[in-house]
Amino acid sequence: MARPQDLKYSPTHEWLRLEGDMGTVGITDFAVQEFSDLVFVDLPAVGDAVTKDSRFGEIESTKTVSDLISPVSGTVVEVNSGLADHLEVLSQSPFDRGWLIKVRLSKPSEAAQLLSAADYQAQVDAADH
Repeated sequence: MARPQDLKYSPTHEWLRLEGDMGTVGITDFAVQEFSDLVFVDLPAVGDAVTKDSRFGEIESTKTVSDLISPVSGTVVEVNSGLADHLEVLSQSPFDRGWLIKVRLSKPSEAAQLLSAADYQAQVDAADH
């Protein structure tokens, strides 16, 4: 699967789509493949604050539980509530319908610290070897 070039990526396998001071956050196809059989996702509520490089939720598969790490700081303005009952969307469409939360950024400059698609791919390739 080709990763979108217009997104920013975190070393912990989350992605960010920026639109002004709004950011949509999800997890990458690589993360979804690593988790394999997803069984549960715990996401914050609208109005919750998230902090760059801090836990904002968790995702559970049949083999592991992992923290979701926010790539930026801000306030949650929307949650993809349909994911709880349809985790397969993360596998089918991780960069589109499989988004997790939408955040109003409190520090937009933080996005510049994230990885480009090429840099993220290099990290994934290095981890595979």
